[in-house]
Amino acid sequence: MRASSWSELAQRLTKVLGLKYAPIAITFSQDAPAGVNFYEGPMPPPSADGRTGKVAAGCVFWIKAQDQTFTTVPQDHFNCSVGSVTHGLKSLEEVMNNEDVQGILECEWVTPEEAMQLPALSEKPQYITYGPLANTSVDPDVILLRLNAFQSMVIHDGFGNMPIVGKPQCHIVPMSVEQNEVAMSTGCMLSRVRTGMGPDEMTCTIPAERLGEVIDKLEARKQANAAVSTYASEDMSRFATS
Repeated sequence: MRASSWSELAQRLTKVLGLKYAPIAITFSQDAPAGVNFYEGPMPPPSADGRTGKVAAGCVFWIKAQDQTFTTVPQDHFNCSVGSVTHGLKSLEEVMNNEDVQGILECEWVTPEEAMQLPALSEKPQYITYGPLANTSVDPDVILLRLNAFQSMVIHDGFGNMPIVGKPQCHIVPMSVEQNEVAMSTGCMLSRVRTGMGPDEMTCTIPAERLGEVIDKLEARKQANAAVSTYASEDMSRFATS
């Protein structure tokens, strides 16, 4: 798709939902996109089990990508074992003994059975590119949104059968890529602490190939919601006190 088309879709999506944060384009590839800079930043000293990365977790790149486009490599993501698994960068077996995984298992944040069912990308990407959808120069695989409760309601109203899941927040990315689903997450404590996302925020992922369809439906539902809002306001007038 032409870059101008992604820009137009980003504008429509932002308008129909009243988004505060820019829609983020995420692209998985085997080759580095031409003309896109790599994410810069030092890697801190590794933890006792050898984990480190450019950021504390892959979900932090969602925040960094609000106003810049950049490409990452697998090593940039390796501080978070959970995100490394969901993004197809490592297998669950490779990370099971890492201290962060053992920590969330020991406190029963997740069970081993839940961990084994974690959705993940089926093909390991060599590069992951993040940036505002409006400025993307490459065709993304998935669009990520930061939403408030009202915006989440609007999307769910249009896609009532969509999965709404919790921890870990990042597993909605492979759900959209692998299952072609519009997916929503209530978030998770790991991600909220690392990203600084507010307690009133949720996330949603949309398969890039379905974005036009999703926006069309949301625009239609906006008209229906406006009609219902007008009715409710008029009906409430009977209860007004003088």
